[in-house]
Amino acid sequence: MATIDLTGDAFEATITGNDIVIIDFWAEWCGPCKSFGPIFEAVSDKEEFSDIVFAKVNTEVEQELAAHFQIRSIPTLMVFREQVVLFAQPGMLNESQLVELIGQVRAVDMEKVHAEIKQKEAEANK
Repeated sequence: MATIDLTGDAFEATITGNDIVIIDFWAEWCGPCKSFGPIFEAVSDKEEFSDIVFAKVNTEVEQELAAHFQIRSIPTLMVFREQVVLFAQPGMLNESQLVELIGQVRAVDMEKVHAEIKQKEAEANK
């Protein structure tokens, strides 16, 4: 699957409608973003990742979305799985690092993650 341009209007539906969503927050003027873009695109085209949504958010166009996630440095990579942010980090990765990250995200026990979230929410509501 090639990358998609993600807007604020489509954000929630994209996150809730897909198991894994990887987002590249970028800007046209950003040198490291231009270097990371082809890497992100190449990984998105790999057959073994056809079940993953690879999305790009232009921080200049989608300023509200970037502000919501407190994007202060670009590129920033954010990975959602089952609507939970598992990874958020500024800086670019090389292809092997991005592939390894995807493997780690797939290996996460999401039942445990959801149980921990539920427990923390219950404790906060006491």
